[in-house]
Amino acid sequence: MTDKKQFKNIDEYIKAFPKDVQNIIQKLRLTIRMAAPKAIESISYQLPTFKLNGKNLVHFAAWKNHIGFYPTASGIETFKKELSSYKWAKAQSNFQ
Repeated sequence: MTDKKQFKNIDEYIKAFPKDVQNIIQKLRLTIRMAAPKAIESISYQLPTFKLNGKNLVHFAAWKNHIGFYPTASGIETFKKELSSYKWAKAQSNFQ
């Protein structure tokens, strides 16, 4: 991640990365926006976050060697049908 900067919004977060990484996380941002058009963008735990109905839905982050996507319990529940074909770690969900 970046040098412990306090981000005010997702645009600021994205601008902190090299162009190639910016392109990837911008696409992820737009994908989330399309999947959850009523979700509100924010920063939570210094990560880009989408909130729905006042609760964190999903977070994402750019790291040195990967991009992380972190759905919360409400995010997993909201997209339960769409996610049902995927395997999940036991700690993350009941999907198997």
